Amino acid sequence: MIDDLLREQAPVVLSALVRRYGDFDACEDAVQEALLAASVQWPADGVPENPRSWLITVASRRRIEVLRSEAARQRREEAVAFEPLAEPASSVDDSLTLLMLCCHPSLTPQSQVALTLRAVGGLTTQEIARAFLVPEATIGQRISRAKAKLRDARFELPPAAEQPSRLAAVLHVLYLIFNEGYTASSGPSLHRVELSAEAIRLTRQLREQLPAEGEIAGLLALMLLTDARRPARTTASGALVPLPEQDRSLWDSAAIAEGTELITATLRTAPIGAYQLQAAIAAVHGQARKAEDTDWREILMLYELLESTAPGPMVTLNRIVAVAMVHGPAAGLAQLDDIDPALTEHHRLAAVRAHLLELAGDHAAARTAYQQAARLTQSLPEQRYLQSRADSL
Repeated sequence: MIDDLLREQAPVVLSALVRRYGDFDACEDAVQEALLAASVQWPADGVPENPRSWLITVASRRRIEVLRSEAARQRREEAVAFEPLAEPASSVDDSLTLLMLCCHPSLTPQSQVALTLRAVGGLTTQEIARAFLVPEATIGQRISRAKAKLRDARFELPPAAEQPSRLAAVLHVLYLIFNEGYTASSGPSLHRVELSAEAIRLTRQLREQLPAEGEIAGLLALMLLTDARRPARTTASGALVPLPEQDRSLWDSAAIAEGTELITATLRTAPIGAYQLQAAIAAVHGQARKAEDTDWREILMLYELLESTAPGPMVTLNRIVAVAMVHGPAAGLAQLDDIDPALTEHHRLAAVRAHLLELAGDHAAARTAYQQAARLTQSLPEQRYLQSRADSL
């Protein structure tokens, strides 16, 4: 499809222009005009033999037109050779540079996500706003502020000493995009497939550029193994189905096989990282044909390793669930009392407490906890599920 081709080429074209002319904001506008022109002309005239060169040429001409019309930039105009830009010298390096630029440390995580989806993912401002259920003007402002901050940023890979932290920021942004698509934080739908699919696509591209980075492979495996369960997570009416009750025949077996093979190979060859450990946990779930076949002891071991590698309140909460599945609900409930206070108002803590109380047979307390969890979440499918659990008790 032409739309898919344009989305794939957009970051490469933008990278080429920014490297040549600078000024991220103006170059992004020129690329958007070229994409619009292609979406109008190509369906009628046919896709050109070299779509990338066509887009780069058109976008370059648009950028030159703006430069020529700005009298205040006369000196800069004289310094620029006004021939349409040809193929980029290295699309691989430029694509990675663009990703790292969009995840610049001067930007907030929200701005990094929005700019990455716009510049690298090729989504329109309207599509991003629709995916996150916020006004289009809000996303537009985030993108505008982000581009303004990057106006003087050099379009080049950061120094070697900074690259690990910048790559970590890129992976974190892709992880945030995927999670918002897999379990929407608010709204009527549990999934926003366009976001999770885009995160997987971008992570695949990133792995092609840096195949030796174990955490990139770990993140891709985690996404594949997690997204494989999506067809079974809701009923036909959109109601949430928890993991133990899912029809596992609906899981995407091809994605599970690919994710399992990827994480197995990566754990043998790369230093262990947090995304790899999360992928390993997802692989254990994916290999269980029935809920009762789940190897919770292995999962608990992996969570203990993850907690020592990348500690955090949500990791601790998930480890406590594994503790309860291995040693009984009472053991899990006892550890919940020492959980990070940062989770006090998070619906996941109340939901886990409710589940463990239900397993322990304290239905009255479980009902109260389920009701509390339902009040705390902004996701309508989760609200309905949690309230239904309370009502069943």
